[in-house]
Amino acid sequence: MLRIFTVLGLMLGAAAAQADQIIGSYHAYIGEDDLYNSKGARLSAPWQVLRQDRANFHKFGIFQPGDEWDPFFDDIGDRGRMEQWIMNGWIDPAAADILMRGGASVLVEIYGRGSTGTSIRVTVAR
Repeated sequence: MLRIFTVLGLMLGAAAAQADQIIGSYHAYIGEDDLYNSKGARLSAPWQVLRQDRANFHKFGIFQPGDEWDPFFDDIGDRGRMEQWIMNGWIDPAAADILMRGGASVLVEIYGRGSTGTSIRVTVAR
């Protein structure tokens, strides 16, 4: 019986060691510029607003007080993967509302392994 518990303990420990961890985070103030794409069309999904915020920050040099640098989204490929990372993660309903309205800050936490992101969690910044 002790052997079974030992094996189970080792299996659970190995699984926990491979679990995703926070590998980066940033605060973003969602301003009016973040609600529209580069062609001026109004964005229709929270992940689109987050992606535009990061493109504005890294590519276009458009940012608001409260926007922070992040270690991932200066790369266009990672901005492209943001939607899937959000689908694998979670957006607090209050944060989703803020993302679509603008005028407030969110906390974005990137989860993954090493330097590879796998999911994103978005909450209202406090």
